[in-house]
Amino acid sequence: MARQHDDYVIVGRVSGVYGVRGWVKVFSHTDPRDNITRYDPWYLATREGWQARSVEQGRAHGKTVIAKLEGIDDRNQAALLAGHDIAIRRDQLEALAEGEYYWSDLIGLRVETPQGEMLGTVEYLMETGANDVLVVRGESRKHLVPYIKDQVIRNIDLERGIITADWDPDF
Repeated sequence: MARQHDDYVIVGRVSGVYGVRGWVKVFSHTDPRDNITRYDPWYLATREGWQARSVEQGRAHGKTVIAKLEGIDDRNQAALLAGHDIAIRRDQLEALAEGEYYWSDLIGLRVETPQGEMLGTVEYLMETGANDVLVVRGESRKHLVPYIKDQVIRNIDLERGIITADWDPDF
């Protein structure tokens, strides 16, 4: 997932069609994955910019999510949406407690050690079960930095765009 435009957060992607009545399959970035259907409207990335589409229905279906969008009534119309990113406006997100962050807020931030040595930029995050991990792309290598607040992640400064991480640059 790429760094978001300030007004929108990408929460998924239309991955294909479902049936013949205009339903689409959705790859969701939300947790749990069917939370994506709670947001309305969705904004689909098009060549002309973000296009709002109201969500008529949506639900988990096996390991994926399916949704019916307003104005999309047949398989051919649904097929035209395949591959489009799904975003919501940032103001549609729940407010978080102080010190909590959405993953989308961290993507694109610079990561440096407490001594000021640059590790790279957060490319994406992943879940490992034990803790989340920042995937940081440096000039010559990729770092997998555990997202463990106070132990590894010492500070997050969204205004400056910097995460301070107590991490060995050679690891």
